[in-house]
Amino acid sequence: MDARKSSIAVGLIVVATVLIIVAGLLPGAKMLSIEAVLRVLAAPDGKIESILVWTLRLPRSLAAATAGAGLAVSGYILQSLTRNPLADPGITGVTAGAVAPIVTCFVFFPSVSGHLYPFVGLAGGLAAATVTFWVARGGTGHPLHLALGGVSVSLFLGAITIYVLLFAGPQSTALLFWLVGGFSGRSWANLLQMLPWVLSGVLGALVLYRVIAMFSLDDRSAAGMGVQLGFWKPVLLVLGICPVAGVAPIAGPVAFVGLAAPHIARLLRPRGTGWEIALAAAIGSLIVTTADLIARTIAIPKELPVGIITALLGGPIFVYLIQRGRLDFRSEAP
Repeated sequence: MDARKSSIAVGLIVVATVLIIVAGLLPGAKMLSIEAVLRVLAAPDGKIESILVWTLRLPRSLAAATAGAGLAVSGYILQSLTRNPLADPGITGVTAGAVAPIVTCFVFFPSVSGHLYPFVGLAGGLAAATVTFWVARGGTGHPLHLALGGVSVSLFLGAITIYVLLFAGPQSTALLFWLVGGFSGRSWANLLQMLPWVLSGVLGALVLYRVIAMFSLDDRSAAGMGVQLGFWKPVLLVLGICPVAGVAPIAGPVAFVGLAAPHIARLLRPRGTGWEIALAAAIGSLIVTTADLIARTIAIPKELPVGIITALLGGPIFVYLIQRGRLDFRSEAP
């Protein structure tokens, strides 16, 4: 796929995501017509329709789109960094590493501001990833080593999280819903809290796409091309964890997006690593916004956690990729 076709593919997926976001403004406990939605989008008037759109539904949908893009790029970076098609924030233990200390702070240290949770998640994600990569021989061993190491770390941290929940008291129900992943009640403030962390990962990956492309080579070849591995590996690791650190405090762990979206992007064969990253981000946004729309409309007035829907959507896609033998993490020329 040349650059023109790649740009068209990204544009079409972005348009599809925007349409899903607009469609998500219609359903709810009070259904809105498309005419009413377009009217209040163009001219907010403070009435009930305007409040539903601008205060409740639009920030939630935009938060879902932002989170999807960030998680997809996080998965792309981790897969490229480790040269491992099984790497993603969930399997590498990054998500569990971000969630466990956040829950611990919420339960035992309530004085810690929620604005500090992304930093807590970043530190926890880095620690968990470090342990996982150590088990997987620096991420250069067999993909099974990474999977087993990540699963072990995730199970250990998950056990700690469940233990901490025993002390949560009446807040345990809300925490359990958050731990499955979701965007219910998310506001503009939540979106603004998440945005810098996601943008740092996405824009950083786009700026450093040539460096990321070099990681499709082995260490010796990459070093021969002038890549300073000792410097760029930790930099890319931080970039890969930043979106997870920003998304986790707002939406909790959202499954499968970081694993499936990069592989779907590679399946479309865009022109080079830069377009692969952009396409993965667009696909991640589309997956999560679609999952969020399904989660809150399938059983109105109740809603399902988004993490369940993304797993149901991503699982069959990933099985299809495995069966077709398309789990390829190598990019074309940058």
